[in-house]
Amino acid sequence: MNVMLQAPAAGMDSSMMWIMLILMFVIMYFFMIRPQNKKQKEIAEFRRSLQVGQSVITAGGIHGVIKEINDNDVMLEIDRNVKVCVDKNSIFAAAADANANNQTK
Repeated sequence: MNVMLQAPAAGMDSSMMWIMLILMFVIMYFFMIRPQNKKQKEIAEFRRSLQVGQSVITAGGIHGVIKEINDNDVMLEIDRNVKVCVDKNSIFAAAADANANNQTK
């Protein structure tokens, strides 16, 4: 019994490997990287558009109304005469949708 080991042909197989590698990167870009970047831009735009009097929800689940906006933090009123200072990054972008749905009911 002879066992012959041969190296794969260098011509077509090598180019096919590169095409598949590039194709996989393109697929990953359109299905993973691009949607994530788009979502991050939407969240950043939401946080830039925060306004005094707007109802929001924080990452910790605290519902409140914005009373004051600074560069990096927001003063929320969560009850009468109870105010909490939270970081802007802890406010959910989905909070605007949830509050809009609750107000229409």
